[in-house]
Amino acid sequence: MKIVDLLKVESIDLKAQPKDKAAALEHLITLMESGGNLLDKDEYRACVLRREEEGSTGIGEGIAIPHAKTSAVKAPGLAAMLVKDGVDFDSLDGEPAKLFFLIAAPDTKDNVHLDVLSHLSMLLMNDNFRSELLNAGSAKDFLAVIDKYENEKFEDEEEEAPAAEPPKQRKVLA
Repeated sequence: MKIVDLLKVESIDLKAQPKDKAAALEHLITLMESGGNLLDKDEYRACVLRREEEGSTGIGEGIAIPHAKTSAVKAPGLAAMLVKDGVDFDSLDGEPAKLFFLIAAPDTKDNVHLDVLSHLSMLLMNDNFRSELLNAGSAKDFLAVIDKYENEKFEDEEEEAPAAEPPKQRKVLA
């Protein structure tokens, strides 16, 4: 599953200004809700907060990837935000987080959130990718950056897909 298929323009905020971790999470959850992926915002919030209590999802390098797998999610989704000045997110390296991706996964047998987390993590290791995301001028530009790097990084996986599966439709960004 491609990241750009899970992230909608209305679930991206490039000018967020949360003052702390709680406000950052709340804003991300609201962005997720606006994408139409949640059945129950309150239950989803509770699951995200429980996950954060287990250990911060601030992975360092200015990145945080909070997530939850719960029946409060009707369809897998992503929300993203940029905080230019950063926010203290109890990150592993002690640095403020500036780039956030929130993952919502339904409580099913598959682990779509782990696949998305893996793809995102691999892409986010690329300094140019992070820099282009941080400098995106619009939500469409943000999605275009993800699409470009995701296609470059994972094109071999698409070619190796079993023939029985139809190719996935890609959104064309203008």
